[in-house]
Amino acid sequence: MKKILFTGGGSAGHVVPNLALMNEIRYSHRVSYMGTSGIESKLVSEAGYPFFCVECPKLVRSLTPKNLTIPFRLHRAKKEALKAVQKEKPDLIFSKGGFASYPAVWAGRKLGIPVLTHESDLSPGLSTKLSAKKCVRVLTSFPETAKLFDNGEYVGSPIRREILNGERSRARRKFSLSEIKPVLLILGGGSGSRAINEAVRSCLKPILARFDVLHLCGKGNLMKDAPKGYVQLEFESDMGSAYAACDLVLSRAGSNTVFEILALKKPAVLVPLQHGSRGDQMENAAYFEKKGLCRLLRESELDALYPVLCTTLQDDGLKQRLAESSITSGTQDILSLIAKYA
Repeated sequence: MKKILFTGGGSAGHVVPNLALMNEIRYSHRVSYMGTSGIESKLVSEAGYPFFCVECPKLVRSLTPKNLTIPFRLHRAKKEALKAVQKEKPDLIFSKGGFASYPAVWAGRKLGIPVLTHESDLSPGLSTKLSAKKCVRVLTSFPETAKLFDNGEYVGSPIRREILNGERSRARRKFSLSEIKPVLLILGGGSGSRAINEAVRSCLKPILARFDVLHLCGKGNLMKDAPKGYVQLEFESDMGSAYAACDLVLSRAGSNTVFEILALKKPAVLVPLQHGSRGDQMENAAYFEKKGLCRLLRESELDALYPVLCTTLQDDGLKQRLAESSITSGTQDILSLIAKYA
């Protein structure tokens, strides 16, 4: 039985796509994971996979003395990763990127183990740029991104099987949503979005006159005395049902979420993260808005949230373009390449 070592971390966006792939091959391959003690440790351990913890330093995108220690901490991380990979002896290393992935990629190249990496965003992140030449293939969610690498290959975005298999009536019963009004699903990322939460709640009365709302607002962000028709949850693991229940999505523009929305043909208003980001969410949202597949609303424009939601829901041209879009899950194409190189 072939061994596959997955790696990636720093955010759920690097871990959840890996889990989508791992769950598909868990009975045909021996699967393990390498990352830091961050969110990847929690998510992978909860899923029941062996986990190797290697604390890789993260570059802080500002002038700080912490960056001066990176070479020393990275050297230690590479030594620890090399030792773990030598012990595990995987046939292939699959990286989903993020700063947590680099030690495993480096160790794989050092030991002559084939490495695949996957880049979710339109413009490659620092980890992908550093890892690209150490990999046999750089897989991408966007066709344009693959052209930036000599070993690039467009495959699409890996999407969990359960995301695509939700059932509308059952989902609405689960969340106690009626069949009378269209349902607005609000996503703010793994920890919620303060900007989106505040904007929604500032115009909640007119929104509830038009929609029932399922709001995944993030830990510690629940509103007291929620009105009728407003279902709020800190977190929801059954995202297949959350998507199935809705007619319209209001969301940040992380690549994984955007590809889920588009694969499900859901009209969406995307509000890209502007602060604390390298600009990848803005690029993702602008790319798909240009293709007529979503509506982009900047944080500075959130005062216009309610009318934008209404016009997006009523946009028949948008719905037609979504229906005709060829965007689907890239999971099977990625699994085919894992089988080819392992």
